[in-house]
Amino acid sequence: MELTLNKEVAENYISESQRSRVMTEYWVKKSGFCPNCGSNLEKFENNKPVADFYCKGCREEYELKSKNGNVGKKIVDGAYFMMISRLQSENNPNFFFLSYDRFTFKIRNFLTIPKYFFVPGIIEKRNALKSTARRAGWIGCNIVVKDIPDFGKIYYIQNGKEIDKNDVLNKWNNTEFIKNTHNIEAKGWLLDVLLCIEKIKKTEFTLDEVYSFEAYLQAKHPLNNNVKAKIRQQLQYLRDRKILDFTRRGRYRLSIQ
Repeated sequence: MELTLNKEVAENYISESQRSRVMTEYWVKKSGFCPNCGSNLEKFENNKPVADFYCKGCREEYELKSKNGNVGKKIVDGAYFMMISRLQSENNPNFFFLSYDRFTFKIRNFLTIPKYFFVPGIIEKRNALKSTARRAGWIGCNIVVKDIPDFGKIYYIQNGKEIDKNDVLNKWNNTEFIKNTHNIEAKGWLLDVLLCIEKIKKTEFTLDEVYSFEAYLQAKHPLNNNVKAKIRQQLQYLRDRKILDFTRRGRYRLSIQ
């Protein structure tokens, strides 16, 4: 996999944003592959409203977000209400995130996040544009990447180092059980508890350590009046899907990392 953007493909463009778009899209088309089945990617015609790439093999679609520097905690996206609507639609694409150094053109990070990791809780509404703006009243959004479990962040390149293709495919396959959680609220709970487990930063942990996030989870799910029971339910679900092992009473071990 090439680890540097080809700046020659953007020589005819003046705008920095256009140059970035052309170079990064060219790189993904040439170096990327579908994380679901491993096939080559095809690029949609420009101005397709939802996605940038698709796979001829399995028909998965991908939207590319790229930026200079690090991926960061948040990624700027489009219209807030359109994004919220997309989360429950049939044509919601998966995402690619690409970060690079604009001086050396080196790829820093390239990762994919499956579409089923996107729930309303990780979409942040921005303030409406002022009345003096050309699109007065328009409301955009940010994707809060830090609130997505690392389990769903599947790297092709991490900190400038290429990841083996088989590892990419296996990690994608390990997330498939989340796709089957169709209820958006239930999925939000599952992902939030998974994020809390990751924050413990231990392979083996206790139920009480997950309970320590009770206030955090209550704030994210204010309508639920029995957070501890919900936590136990999610741990049971993760155990049934072989993401966790139950070692003994009140103790768990991550089986997939």
